[in-house]
Amino acid sequence: MSWFEALILGIVQGLTEYLPVSSSGHLAIGATLFGMNGEENLTFTVAVHVATVLSTCVILWKEIVWLFSDLFKFKWNEGTKYVVNILISMIPVAIVGFCFKDKVEEVFGSGLLVVGICLMVTALLLAFSYYAKPRQRENISPLHAFIIGIAQALAVLPGLSRSGSTIATGLLLGNKKERLAQFSFLMVIPPILGEALLDVKDMAEVGVSNAMAGLSPVALLVGFLAAFVSGCLACKWMINIVKKGKLIWFAIYCTVVGIAAIVMNYCL
Repeated sequence: MSWFEALILGIVQGLTEYLPVSSSGHLAIGATLFGMNGEENLTFTVAVHVATVLSTCVILWKEIVWLFSDLFKFKWNEGTKYVVNILISMIPVAIVGFCFKDKVEEVFGSGLLVVGICLMVTALLLAFSYYAKPRQRENISPLHAFIIGIAQALAVLPGLSRSGSTIATGLLLGNKKERLAQFSFLMVIPPILGEALLDVKDMAEVGVSNAMAGLSPVALLVGFLAAFVSGCLACKWMINIVKKGKLIWFAIYCTVVGIAAIVMNYCL
């Protein structure tokens, strides 16, 4: 992978991690166009996902400081409740990560047909959440946190948007738009960091040189920085988009890209 390819893919990852259009799906499409192999793609994907986690910490640093300050008061307060909900939301994705990690990696290398189908599913979820008018709830309950966590766990499939799935699920449950985007972005931090630690363990077992085959340190650094900067921009933008309820346009976009991915699967 050249540094220019890493730059493009890093920007794509940073933007699409927060926009409800599936970062993994777009990375899979980009990897196919650039001729990247599965292992190289996985190593790069881990790096740019960590970069977007850091961008979340930068944009939502006030919320993170509030959570930790409330948590370490060792009282049952709003911050502690919020942290408990995040922990509850992690249960489904933790089960998938520990029990089905190898299966998920196989799906990532199975071609663009799965990506296209999952993008179409993302479009349906966004469309349903746009037109549905459930009764509004003031706070995200532990039960809703768990259901949103299930949506996040299913979104390990390439093409099924994590932010799209979690935000759409929360909207269908009646949770307020203002709280959902923030919760969706904060709840992904622990799972992505956990996944990165597992992949570092795998890299140590196979050797860094083998894990980095075909991927230069310069390309990895460029991709990381590109994902971080574009992630910061997209995170702020997406919070405003969710508040205004303009997700239907992303449903149309996912439909178009999903069809294109299915066509590419049979033509490339």
